[in-house]
Amino acid sequence: MKAVCFLLLLGAAVQAVKLSVDSVKYSIISAKGEPSTKSLSPTEKSSSEVVTISQDQTLKLSFQVVDKVTGKGVQPEQAFLRFYDEQSGEEGIQPVRVTSSGKAKFDLSLAKPPASLPPTSSAPLKVTLLLGASSYAPAKLELFNLHIPASHPAPTHPDEAKFHILPELAHTFRPDPKLPARVVSALFAGLVLVVPWTILLGLWFSISPRVPRLFSPNILPFTASLGAFEFLLYRYWVDLKLGDVLTYGAVLGIVTVFTGRHALASIADRRLGNQK
Repeated sequence: MKAVCFLLLLGAAVQAVKLSVDSVKYSIISAKGEPSTKSLSPTEKSSSEVVTISQDQTLKLSFQVVDKVTGKGVQPEQAFLRFYDEQSGEEGIQPVRVTSSGKAKFDLSLAKPPASLPPTSSAPLKVTLLLGASSYAPAKLELFNLHIPASHPAPTHPDEAKFHILPELAHTFRPDPKLPARVVSALFAGLVLVVPWTILLGLWFSISPRVPRLFSPNILPFTASLGAFEFLLYRYWVDLKLGDVLTYGAVLGIVTVFTGRHALASIADRRLGNQK
């Protein structure tokens, strides 16, 4: 039990060991004039140091990561520079290579800015050093506030407007069609039913007075099949679907063909008998 407690305390002590950064210096190099070098004392709180570079200048940053207790150089597994714009909320993360002795260098040239540098405005970028190692507690150190020229806005793509939010479409639908009066509907329905039969009967009786009547035993099945067609069309208008009408119509068509042939045969026989 004592051994377990000792190991736990030892692990907690190892995790409590922090990393430190020494020999933090930055230099501003310009094509004109001598480079200016200055040392920094990074803190865990917000830094008041302000660094300003122009378009033709280069910022060189160097530091060494050490063990806070022993003072020996440490190579962390993770080392990043964070550039953060508090005004716009944009940020960029730049990996930094640290040697086995804990020394690191980073160059920032505005002639060829790194892709990790966020879009800049008139507000400064807070530069923070982030360190992480498996045997140490993570470290976050504020270095300085960096003023650089504002970046140009990204070019507008010709199809950008197609992805903007469009105004909501408002449709104005026509009012529902008004149904005619029931008297008018009944009148035209009666015409549709009566007119064909009136024409059929008129043509039938105009052929010859000797022709058998429509309701004779030989002609009645044919007349009934025609009436069935009329009723089928009525049901299609009221309730049935097109598929049902085609199915029933095919059956009625076959029946009508046979009853029509039988009716015509009886008329022909009747005529031949009268001629004899």
